[in-house]
Amino acid sequence: MLHIENLTIRRGPDYRIALPLLSLQRGEVAAITGASGCGKSTLLEMIGLILRPETLDSYRLGDSATALDIADLLHEDRQKALADIRARRLGFVLQTGGLLPFLSVRQNIELPRRMLGLSVASEPVEDAIERLNLAPLLAKKPGQLSIGERQRVSFVRAIAHEPDLLLADEPTAALDPIQARKLFELIIELVRRWRIAALLVTHDWDLVRDCGIRNLVGVPDDKAPKGGTVFHDAA
Repeated sequence: MLHIENLTIRRGPDYRIALPLLSLQRGEVAAITGASGCGKSTLLEMIGLILRPETLDSYRLGDSATALDIADLLHEDRQKALADIRARRLGFVLQTGGLLPFLSVRQNIELPRRMLGLSVASEPVEDAIERLNLAPLLAKKPGQLSIGERQRVSFVRAIAHEPDLLLADEPTAALDPIQARKLFELIIELVRRWRIAALLVTHDWDLVRDCGIRNLVGVPDDKAPKGGTVFHDAA
């Protein structure tokens, strides 16, 4: 469903971040881990079509018969087409949550569907609201929520338009260990149920191991003469 080959970018004049190969199937969840400052969020932004890579051999998104070939769009810097893919095919969970403070929880969740002209009535969305215990919060504004509640709402909003790929940057970083584990496990469960592919940046190696998901680890790149990180599947 997602296939990327030879994706690299420079952060500053010297530091290189590289992803030699990544393939994800529908319903598959992978973590992105590594030392602080190694480029995990930068990698996520490259995969999320926010940053333009320095090199890229292949980037395909979607089922084989209808997969989008995104590499040419990135090479040609076709921003309008890339923005449309981000809106329709990708879902983002930011560290800060990114909820609009002047909208209610319900309105925040419905926003991606409204912007894409989709019906706001969605059985999977209602299922996610129930599973994450958000029903009592739907009329509230983000400022009235706890950090954990905001992160749960942000996750539902990110998948409300049923994207192909979910990208989450430290979705549990501000939570205590018990709440972090609960949210992490719920994200994995719902991603598998909805058959979305997902990449989750996290610093919590124990949580990744305990949940038994795939782990892309950032290690020093020996081929980068002035320093860098290369992301590989953990052995």
